[in-house]
Amino acid sequence: MLSLEIITPRRLLVREEVEMVEARGDFGEFGILPGHIKFLTTLDIGEIRYVKGGKTIHLSTGGGFGEVVDDRVTFLVNTAEFAEEIDVDRAKRIAEWAESALKEISTDSTEYKLFEYALLRAIARISVASKKL
Repeated sequence: MLSLEIITPRRLLVREEVEMVEARGDFGEFGILPGHIKFLTTLDIGEIRYVKGGKTIHLSTGGGFGEVVDDRVTFLVNTAEFAEEIDVDRAKRIAEWAESALKEISTDSTEYKLFEYALLRAIARISVASKKL
């Protein structure tokens, strides 16, 4: 078993013993099983999945950092939500707003990355929400 903690600036979201963890880092998707080597990575905007009792739990995340040491997995993330917590209508509105804004500004604009990140977070939230149990 793995000891998993997922922590946001606002709350300790997960502290559980789990069988497996999957997430996306700068170099792509990765999975963690018991006995994994020590590992430190950044986490991309997207999804974190973990398996507990044979059931897969899905979370949307706004990116952050991950560490694996001695079967302990710690994710420090900017934001995270369980699939059932996500307001899909709000996420769709944000995606539309960000897409519209991106069409209106130059890629050289200082705001471009902010709108791009907002769009990526909204897409991740919509995708994860579709996996509600």
